[in-house]
Amino acid sequence: MKETLQIGFIPLIDAGALLVAVDKGFTAAEGLDVTLVREVSWSNVRDKLNIGLFDAAHLLAPVAIASSLGLGHIKVPIVAPFNLGLNGNAITVSSALHAAIMAEIDGDPFDPMATATTLSRVVASRRKDGAEPLTFGMTFPFSTHNYQLRFWMAAGGVDPDEDVRLVVLPPPFMVESIAGGQVDGFCVGAPWNSIAVDRGVGRILHFGSDILQRAAEKVLAVREGWCAKNPHIVAALVRAAQRAAEFVEEPQNRIEVARILARAEYVGVDPDLILRTLEGRLKISAEGTVRESRRYLLIGRQEAPRPDPVQAAWLYAQMVCWGQAEMSHDALQTAHAVFRPDLYDQALGSAAKPIRASDSVGAFAGPAFDPENVARYLASFPIGRQKPR
Repeated sequence: MKETLQIGFIPLIDAGALLVAVDKGFTAAEGLDVTLVREVSWSNVRDKLNIGLFDAAHLLAPVAIASSLGLGHIKVPIVAPFNLGLNGNAITVSSALHAAIMAEIDGDPFDPMATATTLSRVVASRRKDGAEPLTFGMTFPFSTHNYQLRFWMAAGGVDPDEDVRLVVLPPPFMVESIAGGQVDGFCVGAPWNSIAVDRGVGRILHFGSDILQRAAEKVLAVREGWCAKNPHIVAALVRAAQRAAEFVEEPQNRIEVARILARAEYVGVDPDLILRTLEGRLKISAEGTVRESRRYLLIGRQEAPRPDPVQAAWLYAQMVCWGQAEMSHDALQTAHAVFRPDLYDQALGSAAKPIRASDSVGAFAGPAFDPENVARYLASFPIGRQKPR
């Protein structure tokens, strides 16, 4: 008898391993009868997972931590036995803002420090002229998108809470918002940056991997209590997702994967756009300029699926930096415990590959991240909203 599961997801390419696992029968082969439920917002996914309407979910990595800490909502401990994607975000800006940055830039336009310091000059000039602050969209307060935008801006001297406006928008609404002039830029996952470029309403300024070389973006999340009661189901999900992640990364499978994800009930966009994303080959301007990066989105490569507690620590550090959480040893340990490489290893046995010691967050600015001394790390950044202890 198969185990019946409901799993929620947002229409993003980094849901690919989950979608392919179901579509190709990898979950069925593990004895799982999975119904996928497409949602429009991360709050919907979080809430339905937390109250038990979903057994598992494609979830923002920071939301899993925030839920476990009781930040921004009720406290529901979450565990992540599988990482669905590293990286995959991009910062897209309107044509007008791109032109303003390029007119002022002194340095490499692909260098995030050069664009961040230029943005500070653009912001100062707008303030002097009495113009409205620039508005940037991100997908959720507890999201890598939010933290990447903030990290980039703050490195150049822009205070993201005082100098610009940050607003929350569901991923599918980003393109219409920049087209309508409601936002001047946004940070979101694939495919929505590319859709803005293809429509001629935005230009990709930076890949998320320019800001952080490795960033845990989405996880396969389950409630801690449910996981404890159903370890065999969790292990089966991990095995199916791992098989799918490896399938997605095989070059000979990418056209098929793009066609699967392009279906209306999944991501619902042009398969060629999905193929370009999987290959890390993105058009960054309407004129056709293409930029390539092997790091743009990691689904099954470079040990991306294995949860890394160091990534959880960095995300918690950002919550502290921006006033969402207090600095606490216990809270840091709770964040660590969300990412469960032990469950991943148990499910895969000898197939599990430990993360190399040389891997790190790899931020473009500031000192190397020290997960054992988060307070000292944060003290090196002049802009932040840390709560007094």
